[in-house]
Amino acid sequence: MSSTPSTPPWDVRRLPRADGSVVLVTGGNAGIGYFVAEQLSATGASVVLGSRDPSKAEVAMASIRARVPDARVRAVRLDLADLSSLETTVEALDVERLDAVVHNAGVALDDPPRKATADGHELMFGTNHLGHFALTQRLMPLLTAAPTARIVTMGSFAAKTERLDLDDPQSQKDYRPKRSYGRSKLAQMYFGVELDRRLCDTGSTVASVVVHPGGALDSLTPSRPPLHARTLGARVKTAPAALLVQGKDAGAWPAVRAVLDPAVRGGELWGPRVFGLRGEPRREPMWNHLADTAVAARLWEASCDLTGLDLDAVTDWRRPQTR
Repeated sequence: MSSTPSTPPWDVRRLPRADGSVVLVTGGNAGIGYFVAEQLSATGASVVLGSRDPSKAEVAMASIRARVPDARVRAVRLDLADLSSLETTVEALDVERLDAVVHNAGVALDDPPRKATADGHELMFGTNHLGHFALTQRLMPLLTAAPTARIVTMGSFAAKTERLDLDDPQSQKDYRPKRSYGRSKLAQMYFGVELDRRLCDTGSTVASVVVHPGGALDSLTPSRPPLHARTLGARVKTAPAALLVQGKDAGAWPAVRAVLDPAVRGGELWGPRVFGLRGEPRREPMWNHLADTAVAARLWEASCDLTGLDLDAVTDWRRPQTR
């Protein structure tokens, strides 16, 4: 005799309600981040878009409200390439607690020359990894104030074939844009995994989950004008690619599940079901190189040095409960 499951199967089109929860989505004004924000808004959550450009954030919010009439969505200015601005950003949230943050924002450069952040860090490593590393420390009091909060880090399938060079983490000696991008996303993923280890060690109720979107293309993404318009020509041209990859709306699914699904646990890796490239979200085996705790510890120390944070500053907000 088969037993009835205690919870229904996960359905990306029938998400559970999240009324009363507050979620920050970095880079929520475009791409995958926009769809994370749109999908979470439909659950009743209060969603805050972190964006460098207020005008783009306004367009994104208007698009969300057009599809989710009762959406609770607003924006704060967020520039991960300027670490000194992060305290102002967190103050602008003006909330007593944060139930989740989705570390999604990122910079991807295709061509030289090498560029730097306001703090002098290589732009992709400094924004994608160090910016989120420092932002997490600023957000930790708000996350700890929630009963059970989630930090969801958006990695990349491109990081699966990359390896970090911790003797040259900022590509000062050998800068190749696409490789530097992949390594910056790999650094983010290492951080997400190591962060959960350290949170567990402190007895924190905050969990850190790592996700990736698989292969997510603009040409397979549904239109959200004026944010994004999918032409008929693009649909026809890229139709064969849909057998292997997907749109950015589907690329958002692993992050949305990591925020909402109580079955998701800290320290896990989630991505698309089909070859890690497309389909509904599922838990993946941890990639072998991401399980290297020695590399993760070295990256953590280097990140603290580069951001000026104390080694334990990111996880020093503790609660007596354990999970």
